[in-house]
Amino acid sequence: MREQLLKDLVAAMKSQDKEKLSVLRMVKGAMQLEEINKKKELTDDEVIALLAKQIKTRKESIVEFEKGNREDLIEKTNAEIAILESYMPEQLSEEEVEKIIVEAIQKVQAEKPSDMGKVMGVITPQLRGKTDMSSVSKIVKEKLTNQ
Repeated sequence: MREQLLKDLVAAMKSQDKEKLSVLRMVKGAMQLEEINKKKELTDDEVIALLAKQIKTRKESIVEFEKGNREDLIEKTNAEIAILESYMPEQLSEEEVEKIIVEAIQKVQAEKPSDMGKVMGVITPQLRGKTDMSSVSKIVKEKLTNQ
């Protein structure tokens, strides 16, 4: 994953794709910072987590841009998200996510909202990078509240 990002960075430089180049440079910088902090090269899972964090940050920015009626920034940020999402693993459908959540709840025998941490501990490794984790936590909370 890391190598692919770096190859695409070079390709974007050669093709003078300024938008993609800008996004990939930001990702490269974030990867290097993370590698310095961890004192080791990032694994594919860690790179995916980093990309997911970048996407989440941009989605939060879009909300702010909408409040300020900044259509130009919304379009630019959506384009950046599309570039980042092209490196993410295939996203799971809502049904698949729901099934994993139900199985995890049964596995840890969760019955009340205070058991949410146990459930999230089981499903996070399975779902990280494959779906939006904030929506997962909402679904888990909903299911545990309605039991």
